[in-house]
Amino acid sequence: MYNWQSLQKKLIAAAQANPPGDRVPYAFEKRVMALVANRTVTEPLALWVRGLWRAAVSCMAVALLLGAWAFFNSTANKADDLSQNFENTLLASVDQSDQAQ
Repeated sequence: MYNWQSLQKKLIAAAQANPPGDRVPYAFEKRVMALVANRTVTEPLALWVRGLWRAAVSCMAVALLLGAWAFFNSTANKADDLSQNFENTLLASVDQSDQAQ
């Protein structure tokens, strides 16, 4: 990690070595130092965490849309019920063995 205090000391020393000219706006160095002091250090994993949360939100949106589509599509087409077809297929052999006796 970079040593921000040494950077601040170097900048202050460089600023003191070169006095401000007439072209520099009033209190410019104070504004720059305030921005340097307020700057937050970003962690390397923070970018990954932010990206993964965005991916999780988009995945949830896709899952909700597909779930709603499947729900409304199944209620519109009740004639071809997959659960009933599956149950009839599994129990077909049991029904045939009962009829044979």
